[in-house]
Amino acid sequence: MYTQLLANIAILVLSGFVGFAVISKVPNTLHTPLMSGTNAIHGIVVLGALVVFGKVEHPSILTQIILFVAVVFGTLNVIGGFVVTDRMLGMFKTKRATK
Repeated sequence: MYTQLLANIAILVLSGFVGFAVISKVPNTLHTPLMSGTNAIHGIVVLGALVVFGKVEHPSILTQIILFVAVVFGTLNVIGGFVVTDRMLGMFKTKRATK
């Protein structure tokens, strides 16, 4: 049991380091497309959470709360990411002269 837990924690820590190394090397001009891509991935994660929510038979109240919070936070992450992406893209629009 502990070896499985230790292996999972090691994978989590290593993936954090790899993710930081990859993201820190991204040039500024690619941040907006990268954010749009990660928003799409988070949308798939939310869809997966909804599927798991529907497949669990006789879930306890704690399981229901955890799944509900996961769906809500995932949805907020997707919406917030698209709002930030829209604001970033708005910085590159030309401003119209007022008459």
